Amino acid sequence: MFKFMSTAARAVLGVAVALGAATGAARAADNVHLMLDWIPTGDYAPYYAGIASGIYARNGITLRISRGNGSGDTLSKVAGGAADIGMADISALFTARQRSSVPLKMIGAVYAHSPHSLFVLKDSGITSFSGLEGKKIGITPGNSHRLYFPAVAAAAHTDPSKIEWVTVDGSAMGPLLIAGKIDAMPSYSTNFYYQNKQAQKAGKELAFLPFVEAGFAIYSLAFHTSEATIQKRPEMLRHFMKATLEAWDAARADPQAACEAHVKANQQVDLDDCLGSLKATLAFIFTDHAREAGVGGITAERLKKTYEVVAKAQDLDISVDPQTAVDMSFLPARQ
Repeated sequence: MFKFMSTAARAVLGVAVALGAATGAARAADNVHLMLDWIPTGDYAPYYAGIASGIYARNGITLRISRGNGSGDTLSKVAGGAADIGMADISALFTARQRSSVPLKMIGAVYAHSPHSLFVLKDSGITSFSGLEGKKIGITPGNSHRLYFPAVAAAAHTDPSKIEWVTVDGSAMGPLLIAGKIDAMPSYSTNFYYQNKQAQKAGKELAFLPFVEAGFAIYSLAFHTSEATIQKRPEMLRHFMKATLEAWDAARADPQAACEAHVKANQQVDLDDCLGSLKATLAFIFTDHAREAGVGGITAERLKKTYEVVAKAQDLDISVDPQTAVDMSFLPARQ
């Protein structure tokens, strides 16, 4: 029928087809809800900056981000369908899958090395993991620090049953520590800059005790999604992971721009705090290990070690194959 159309009619049809294609492309964009494991500190600047710069949009992702209240809470939200993808520690994933049969899988590593630490007041007299008996440590539900701590305590000859764990909201832990209401708070070392800055405002100084001193060269923060999402929306997951790696690269190339975008979206975060956290975070993403496994990737050896640490700490079945808890097929092919 097209050969009988006038030139003008064909032009109109061409415009209509083009508009239809554009509309179809717009409709094809995936709405994705990413839930963090905590409040939006500078650690998460690449994702907010990725939205602002159009990285996620160019990859067909309309990304929405919400804060979390610890790894356990985030995973339960993802499992229940309240979020599509969640950032949580892999230890919480292993534990939830085995104890509650939670149908979730890890789809990408964020930190190739564990940044787990305890923050304490510098004048508290606490200089190691030894002698923590009788102390109060703040914690959020499902927090991976709590999952790992028995192994840390064993290495330090500390009796974990004599430590009082106080469940609090993540945003309240810093103020409680500074006020002396708790003796220690678990946090990633990437958060030290801004937490210490807050302490200094109150005339205090913080110090941190890294878990890595107890041999924790293991995976920690990662992206997770439900098995249902893996089955129903595999292309979305590929687009999300591709965009995320691009966002990491962009943040490494220009941390200032990434943090300016992050602060604009999260006005409670100061620019210098963001830069301090982001630079520390990038050092856990772009590592020697990442050159071996690929950025966001894993190796079977470190995954096995990670599971062994978690299984020992949480009395899980050591015979379970940790590969059943991961699906790394959504990462871009290595160049």
